Amino acid sequence: MHILLIHQVFVRPQDPGGTRHYEFAQQLVRRGHRVTVLAGTRSYLTGGMLGTERRQTLEPGLDVIRSWVYGGDGRGALGRMLAFASFVASAFLDGLRIPAVSLIWGTSPPLSQAWTAWALARLKRVPWLLEVRDLWPAFAVQVGVLRNRALIGLARGLERFLYRRADRIVLNSPGFISHLVDSGAEASKLAFVPNGVDTQLFDPGAQGGELRRLEGLEHKFIALYAGAHGLANDLWQLLAAAELLREDPRIAFVLVGDGREKGALQAKGRALGLSNVVFLPAIEKGRIPALLADADCGLVVLKPIPLFTTTYPNKMFDYMAAAKPVVLAIDGVARRLVEEADAGVCVPPGDSPALAAALQRLAGDPGLARELGRRGRAYVETHYDRAQLALQMEGLMLSLVGN
Repeated sequence: MHILLIHQVFVRPQDPGGTRHYEFAQQLVRRGHRVTVLAGTRSYLTGGMLGTERRQTLEPGLDVIRSWVYGGDGRGALGRMLAFASFVASAFLDGLRIPAVSLIWGTSPPLSQAWTAWALARLKRVPWLLEVRDLWPAFAVQVGVLRNRALIGLARGLERFLYRRADRIVLNSPGFISHLVDSGAEASKLAFVPNGVDTQLFDPGAQGGELRRLEGLEHKFIALYAGAHGLANDLWQLLAAAELLREDPRIAFVLVGDGREKGALQAKGRALGLSNVVFLPAIEKGRIPALLADADCGLVVLKPIPLFTTTYPNKMFDYMAAAKPVVLAIDGVARRLVEEADAGVCVPPGDSPALAAALQRLAGDPGLARELGRRGRAYVETHYDRAQLALQMEGLMLSLVGN
């Protein structure tokens, strides 16, 4: 097959962010397929340019073509809309020039790029696979990012349009099923290929040490958060927990990443005098395993809104692959997974005192922390290894093209 992936925020190992699609594409290429990716020119975390090359071959059979994205302030609502709109147009024109495509793979969010995938698939008369990674616009409405009624109506209309016309829909969380069916998707078209992790990238026995030396964190219990610093992530509850633990010399919070809320979070940390919180910039995904080798646990938090009970956060799988206990402040399917794996401590979302107590428990019982981490590693090796998940994705694609 020649697979055309439309993904504005496609992330390579040298970029910050999640590499699910790179790892899937890599596995597909190794199984004899060809993958072309239409990606944007800017990082969704930092807003910076992702190189100057128009076309890049990541390995034989895996090519990335950079479609133009508006380069203004992508962190404001207008800037994001212009960025999405510019990619829709430029990726559509670039896609028309790509010959001999067997299948088009669209992914959402944003919904706009999924429309590009649908349009190209219909013009080229090939099947299209829609992958749903988050429930948009529903997430944006509940978080409060999207408030304009007209825009909400347009987004929901586009969502229903795409769900009804996809040849197959892949969900990365089982919690999404009821929403998609209620929004017009045919249940028979739905398939589940969850978030997961390339376990081979993580050495569960690695000791680390560089982060501790550079930041003066020797002998600290490091509670690490690595990911976006946005409205949905609700990192304010981490600062509240850090304030509760300011007199506990054992525990340090390390927050790695970027996003709209980072500046305000840093200012709040300074105003509170939180010497137990360290902010670090976003780093490329390829450096995450070394970063996690220095951590004692991984933090997974989201705002306490109903729809976030449906989601599987990427970072949860990374922490488990690195054999780090998960401290999870999310209810729903993510909590059920951590509890089934016995891989961490779960607390109610938004409950900073419970989060602080969980960290004190793990800091006071290193043996328990190591055992929870070991169980998490074993669980993702068995159930969520990216190589096995790529085989599931390949099977779905082959069924669509008739091979």
